[in-house]
Amino acid sequence: MSIVVTAATGHLGRLALEALLAKGVTPSDIVAGGRNLEKLQDFADQGVRVQVIDYDRPETLAAAFQDADRVLFISASEAGRRIAQHQNVIDAAKAADVGLIAYTSIPKVETTTMKLAADHIATEAALKASGLPVVLLRHGWYVENYTAQIPTYLEFGAVNGAAGGGLISAASRADYAAADVAALLEAKGGEVYELGGDQAFTLAELAAEVSRQSGKEVVYNDLPTDAFAELLASVGVPVPFNEILADVDRAIRDGELHIATGSLSELTGRPTTSLADAVRAAL
Repeated sequence: MSIVVTAATGHLGRLALEALLAKGVTPSDIVAGGRNLEKLQDFADQGVRVQVIDYDRPETLAAAFQDADRVLFISASEAGRRIAQHQNVIDAAKAADVGLIAYTSIPKVETTTMKLAADHIATEAALKASGLPVVLLRHGWYVENYTAQIPTYLEFGAVNGAAGGGLISAASRADYAAADVAALLEAKGGEVYELGGDQAFTLAELAAEVSRQSGKEVVYNDLPTDAFAELLASVGVPVPFNEILADVDRAIRDGELHIATGSLSELTGRPTTSLADAVRAAL
């Protein structure tokens, strides 16, 4: 079996490669693709085939997908550019007649109102139209989106947001990568997985956990969505990405990132990373 992992130089892609190897997949059966192959040298040293994959260069996709049985299609990172980039991936996969393509999407595509979801909605529609066997891996929020900000929380004594008491079913990137690989290896096409952490939490609970473990008081400041967008812009988040992030909090408030399916831990066969463990590791 030939398995291609796109965007393999990113955090999720590298974890997916590690998960494939941990599953016992023969390294030479894996193609790891990215724009900077130096970042994949450690996997090349283990026998993984590394190849340039650039979503803006269709010829690299055609070369990487040749003879591919399965493709883990990790979404691009630049909102607003992704639809064209993703169409290049889908066109190349169709031309190569890949056996199955698994795409990392966003939760609740049929009902979500998040601005961040627009590119994923369009990509899922394009995948459906392609006629390829498709698996949809709808990722919830990454807990690292919060734990990476712990130094800022501690500096200012606050978690700022606009999520109210909305629940967030976050899990670690490693959790998602393990689930992605399990689905990639087992799926036959047509599966849709809504993926999220086993134990949802609010931003107030996040602040309380950081306080408990750090010994420094951290509170949650709940702001109106517009005010939070302005705060993000004031600390350097570029427009319109500040509005997209603030809208994610609005969606959390409305319940759009609360995922109670249990599909993630079912795929991995283990509980997802808890908030307490994630905060402990980050500290």
